[in-house]
Amino acid sequence: MFIITLKFSNNKSQAAQFMQEHNAWIKHGFDQGVFLLTGSIQPSLGGVIIAIGVLKQALEDIVSADPFVREDIVQPEIMEIKPSQMTEELKTIFTEQ
Repeated sequence: MFIITLKFSNNKSQAAQFMQEHNAWIKHGFDQGVFLLTGSIQPSLGGVIIAIGVLKQALEDIVSADPFVREDIVQPEIMEIKPSQMTEELKTIFTEQ
């Protein structure tokens, strides 16, 4: 499992110009079964993604294809997490990985 943070850079003002393409990139991640959750870092600091079912190198390639990353609107950080404890509801999701 991976947690990806996409923190806004100095080019944050260009986000609106690439938002449609960024949203299409997010949809593609969900369609591929890689993205499990996306959300905003408050207050307006960027975004976060939880990703599963992919190797780190492949995920790095996926993240680099994000137009926000490509245009330096956000700076990505990928953290690999190995869960050790979780609720029963989450076990069904993460034991498949």
